[in-house]
Amino acid sequence: MLDSHTLQKLKAQMYHFDTLLSTQQYALDSIKNGTLHSPFCIHATTQTQGIGSRGNQWSNVESSLMFSFALETKMLPNDLKIESSSIFFGVIMQQFLRSLGSQVWLKYPNDLYIDRQKIGGILTQKVRDNIVCGMGINLISQDYANLESHISQKLKPQDLLNDFFESFVNFTSWKQIFSIYKLEFHKNNSFSFHFRNQRLCLKDAILNNDGSLSVNGERIYSLR
Repeated sequence: MLDSHTLQKLKAQMYHFDTLLSTQQYALDSIKNGTLHSPFCIHATTQTQGIGSRGNQWSNVESSLMFSFALETKMLPNDLKIESSSIFFGVIMQQFLRSLGSQVWLKYPNDLYIDRQKIGGILTQKVRDNIVCGMGINLISQDYANLESHISQKLKPQDLLNDFFESFVNFTSWKQIFSIYKLEFHKNNSFSFHFRNQRLCLKDAILNNDGSLSVNGERIYSLR
């Protein structure tokens, strides 16, 4: 995963902006046009056209953490199926926030929840030999659910990012991540998710060891 050398390279290529259309699109475009090379991170205080799941727009709130980071696929654990990247990175973020005292959990396959309310999301996309992961987390909001106030009010986004990436060293394999994730998968039972324009009930799904689901005899992967 992220060894000390890669982590230092990533920290040296952390770019902060007051406003961007989308950190995810900026990262994708930077790889495609060759202006940036993995590993790197793009953070914005404000996004005007943030990208959410299934092409939805991620709305701005009073205060949020919005960033995208890129890693070469060879930097990922050998036992990670690329389609399960959102789960992999989502569990790392969940565990990091738990270390700060949050009760956040990861709803399949890419949403961060507290109880039954969504506070954030993860989007992963593969471009060439890179995986780009975008995350958005509501810190302070009057209209949407957000991270617990006793945590969010103390956070400085740039410091949080440094600590988050430092936490990667604690997770070296998909097997390790999956062992954490499957313990709370039962929390999905009252929810559904979208697949091929269908809404599927998660209580009828079987979670497989590679992060895929078996539903009605079909194996489903979700790269989001």
